[in-house]
Amino acid sequence: MARVGITETILRDAHQSLIATRMTTEEMLPALEILDDIGYHSLECWGGATFDSCLRFLDEDPWERLRVFRKKMPKTKLQMLFRGQNMLGYRHYADDIVEYFVQKSVANGIDIIRIFDALNDIRNLETSIKAARKEAGAHVQVAVSYTTSPIHNIDYFVKYAKELENTGADSICLKDMAGLLVPYETYKLVKALKESVKIPVQLHSHFTAGIADMVMIKGIEAGADIIDTALSPFGMGTSHPATEAMVAALAGSEYDTGLDLGKLNEATKYFNTLRRKYLESGQLNPKMLEVDTNALIYQVPGGMLSNLVSQLKQAGKEDKLVEVLEEVPRVRKDAGYPPLVTPTSQIVGTQAVFNIIGGERYKMVTKEFKALVRGEYGRTPAPIDPEFAKKIIGDEQPITCRPADLIEPELDKMRAEVSEWYEQEEDILTYAQFGQVAVKFFENRRNKKYGIDGKHLNTDNMVHPV
Repeated sequence: MARVGITETILRDAHQSLIATRMTTEEMLPALEILDDIGYHSLECWGGATFDSCLRFLDEDPWERLRVFRKKMPKTKLQMLFRGQNMLGYRHYADDIVEYFVQKSVANGIDIIRIFDALNDIRNLETSIKAARKEAGAHVQVAVSYTTSPIHNIDYFVKYAKELENTGADSICLKDMAGLLVPYETYKLVKALKESVKIPVQLHSHFTAGIADMVMIKGIEAGADIIDTALSPFGMGTSHPATEAMVAALAGSEYDTGLDLGKLNEATKYFNTLRRKYLESGQLNPKMLEVDTNALIYQVPGGMLSNLVSQLKQAGKEDKLVEVLEEVPRVRKDAGYPPLVTPTSQIVGTQAVFNIIGGERYKMVTKEFKALVRGEYGRTPAPIDPEFAKKIIGDEQPITCRPADLIEPELDKMRAEVSEWYEQEEDILTYAQFGQVAVKFFENRRNKKYGIDGKHLNTDNMVHPV
């Protein structure tokens, strides 16, 4: 057994799960060189919800954040999470946009692209896998979105992993975004994957139910090559197993990570100051740090849970959380058992909220839920009952082809639309995904450039666009 690799998630999934992705680049800066010295397999630092959060809440250019990471962490592989044909937005995009986004991500510093599809529909991954394989030095990791249902079993996941390997994956990630894996099932599944594919297998699981560290140990014993962890100030709860604890647990064994607890402690000390700050400000809700074995029943990922709490708080209905959590599996069954990960987690979660606060199931239906039922996101794992589909989409025709086949090339159109705000090629991709949110960011950027209002991140020492 080779040394187990560690992918550190504190710069992306950890704070996405605990504080809705609100950590700023400025807050991360003092820790970057420390993290780069630790010797991680990779640092997951970009993609997922970070792009949206930078633009919408933090008034930051996500591309500039990536360039800062690349400059400050030259020794460590930088990893991103990429939603296949959804990229980092919430709809399917044309192939030319997807290809250009992959190219620019690698050009700006990404080494490993973890690509997944919320429905495990391989048709939605083909374009991004091909695009990533074209980029020199890019490692294409493709994720199997793990979930449980009457149709999701070991044979299902093994078959899908083999298809991903044949399509061009350099490694496979077993992505358990809702923390549904249990230790002995993990052992069986990872063992079956290792016997079936010839490429490395990485294990990703959230600590929501309090067992992800045991899941990691059993996965490693079954042959997992790399695991995802988060430094303890932003570990556990709805995040990941604590990096320091996993490193200590494996030390001296045949699975020793080779990481130094002393170096890890330097980073821990710094992030502890941020943890205290977020607890004091109320941005880190102590509920996100609790163990909740109900996650195994409700199947709600950590990031989705924090969003549900936020939605109910805004509606003044926080007392309805348990009812909403109980409604989530029912909505998921109606929708063909999609795994709950962006964007399906938001779609199913928001519909569950509407079903509960509206007082009647499907009295109000979101346009995104209609799109999911219609097939705009791809093929659901289980067929949707035709009667239910008719109730949701009426006489609209379901989509049975790869959804992106219906989308005309968009790159030139987006380039023209963003011309007024254009400062770098990456702006086209930012605008393509986030429209008016991007325009508002571009306006703020222009105002700051000309000294109009606004406190902002000091970029004097940052790397500038390539």
